[in-house]
Amino acid sequence: MKKFFPVYVRVPLIFFIGFALMEYFIDSGDKPAFIKFPMVSVFLIIFLFVLVAIEITLSAVNRVMYHLMSPEEKAKLDYENSLSLSESTWFKELMHKLTKTPPMEKEGELLMDHDYDGIKELDNNLPPWWVYLFYICIIFGAVYLVHYEILGGDDQETELKKEMAQAKIDVDEYLKTAPDLMDEKTVVLLTDEPSLAAGKEIFMTNCAACHRADAGGQIGPNLTDDKWILGGGIKNVFHTITNGGRDGKGMVSWKTNGMKPKDIQKVASYILSLQGSNPKDPKEAEGEVWVDESAPKKDAATTNTKDSTEVKK
Repeated sequence: MKKFFPVYVRVPLIFFIGFALMEYFIDSGDKPAFIKFPMVSVFLIIFLFVLVAIEITLSAVNRVMYHLMSPEEKAKLDYENSLSLSESTWFKELMHKLTKTPPMEKEGELLMDHDYDGIKELDNNLPPWWVYLFYICIIFGAVYLVHYEILGGDDQETELKKEMAQAKIDVDEYLKTAPDLMDEKTVVLLTDEPSLAAGKEIFMTNCAACHRADAGGQIGPNLTDDKWILGGGIKNVFHTITNGGRDGKGMVSWKTNGMKPKDIQKVASYILSLQGSNPKDPKEAEGEVWVDESAPKKDAATTNTKDSTEVKK
């Protein structure tokens, strides 16, 4: 890998591969993960510095190994390095700025008096990359302290509660209009021609055998009069079709027979459009006259005035 990918290509490549994997596995919604989750950004920066530290360490080890080589091995390695982009002048300058490593010839000036079984210590300064990382950690710690402890920023638990509350609102809004999650509380009457035509087709396929093609009633009741056994209106009809009729002698539950809520809405709307169609030889009316309690009631004074006017006429 080192032969084909020099360090200035290898480090960014590994970094961005890690970044891409985090974006793939972390579900951050419509925002990038490094924006919605700041800790991810911090982790990526630390990850980058770790990669740089590893490369710097490997470079230092290579330099030590180089000085331990024989002249022939050094000549061969110098020739190979001359062909490598990773040993270009600008890269050497960059590495020197990051490490501030003194030349091997001057290491004698840095030797300390410590001597442990022949092992001596150099009085090197901390590499700039390490110092910068240390300063960044201090700045991050100060910002973190001010944001969360002084300004009262939302912690992870509070953010979770807010997101869960918003998710509940979003789900409730979706359920109001989701056709396959509709129930008798959210269903509305359809009056457009395409929906009624689709409802008629469903009725002919599934309902006409018991209610007749004109809905005049056969085994099942007449659906064109103003009397209902289980209540009229879109909500009651939708409920009856979905859950079935009376126990033991009513129609089956079409929900359990695979009919989707949006199809039940269409066929219920079609049935209600047949009110007052007066089919030939209808079945005797069953049930009671259904009155929509939710409909706005007419003003009694207006009604009396209208009746008085009609009497005068």
